[in-house]
Amino acid sequence: MILPTRLRKNKAIRSLVRENRLDINDVIYPLFIVEGNNIKEEIPSMNGQYHLSLDMLNNEIKELNKLGINAVLLFGVPNHKDPEAQCDYDQNGIIQKAIKKIREIDPEMYIIGDVCLCEYKSDGHCCFFNEDGTINRKKTLDTLAKTALSYAEAGVDMVAPSDMMDEHTKYIREALDNSGYENIPIMSYSTKYSSSFYGPFRDAANSAPTFGNRRSYQMDPANSNEAIKESLLDTEEGADCLMVKPAMPYLDILTRVKEITYLPVAAYQVSGEYAMLKEAVNKGLLDEKAIYESLLSIKRAGADIIITYFAKELPEL
Repeated sequence: MILPTRLRKNKAIRSLVRENRLDINDVIYPLFIVEGNNIKEEIPSMNGQYHLSLDMLNNEIKELNKLGINAVLLFGVPNHKDPEAQCDYDQNGIIQKAIKKIREIDPEMYIIGDVCLCEYKSDGHCCFFNEDGTINRKKTLDTLAKTALSYAEAGVDMVAPSDMMDEHTKYIREALDNSGYENIPIMSYSTKYSSSFYGPFRDAANSAPTFGNRRSYQMDPANSNEAIKESLLDTEEGADCLMVKPAMPYLDILTRVKEITYLPVAAYQVSGEYAMLKEAVNKGLLDEKAIYESLLSIKRAGADIIITYFAKELPEL
């Protein structure tokens, strides 16, 4: 659409011919759930975001309801981690309890469970390793599938594997289908870059690797064709929604993925993006409208869904 100058002079007509719009129904709000009681502690590197214990979810979900936010993405921060990530798939695990608690508070809230190992495994990695340092993919995939199934049994609406293991979507789809959960959709982190923008999240989830890094299983920021390949593979394996992560530094990737798929595409405006914008606005370096502009750029690039820590602020922007 080419907008003639005559159609730019009036606010009403500008609104009528606007090509992209942001709506509260476009966003998903991430929550960090911790063990304990009466805990609502601000995450130091993410001003305005909190660790929440189960008993604090009642007020949180009611606030989201009031704002019109209808979907949450859950991350667990357990007190105890172990080499086998057993608390990841334990039916009494922190996320399994959170799913059930939120379902009691608001049966209509759409609950998405992030499926990974890094938050629950003592070495902070998203996979298991063989003695020679190579990835034990079979053991990793079996554990991820077991975790996704435990979330389904707890009442989750969608699972979102974020580990970036080859064939994770296939394994999880088969595990869900074979157990009677064929209606649980999968939002695959199909394009997850090995990014420097994840720093604050690792603080929030206490998931920094104790050795090495995750470059061997996350994508090289220099690559774009790889994103297309991974998106197509996950589609073939049964994904119901694809994701690009991070969002703003990879808007070109987001557009390319949107062009090659019929599936909904999500973009995750990650912790580093949030922290930078929040800090700049708090210090008066940017107007708060920059937050809205950042979200609009993600929508314009092709995102059907935006996962963002700014979800609560969207109605005011």
